[in-house]
Amino acid sequence: MNAVIAIPSAPPGGMDAEMGQHFGHCEMYTLVSIAEGQIKEINVIPAVPHEHGGCMAPVQYLAQNGVQGLIAGHMGMRPLMGFSQMGINVFQGGTSRTVGEAVQSLLDGRLPQFAQEHACGGGAHDDGCGGHHH
Repeated sequence: MNAVIAIPSAPPGGMDAEMGQHFGHCEMYTLVSIAEGQIKEINVIPAVPHEHGGCMAPVQYLAQNGVQGLIAGHMGMRPLMGFSQMGINVFQGGTSRTVGEAVQSLLDGRLPQFAQEHACGGGAHDDGCGGHHH
């Protein structure tokens, strides 16, 4: 797999940073370039505030940064659909605590792709970034 993967991160970002559980509420993203199953390059970029274009702003921002995949703990329906329109694969971070763990799990093929039924929310009182269905 040759790809640039974005992971929502707690400050200061990077492989040892805590993975941000919520895609829409992180302060930064760690971008990891993967080639031939190896980590080639690590960059940290700040997150975009939601005010600039709502849920789609971060999607477009990451696409402009060449991101082809994203690992997230939780995500609302709108960004998830936005990512699939852009051809960006979203993987479920599951139990990963740090960015490095999440990337390693992805390289090991242990992360499932995020399906729309896993997306949070969709209810009238939901901003598309929280809550769980039961």
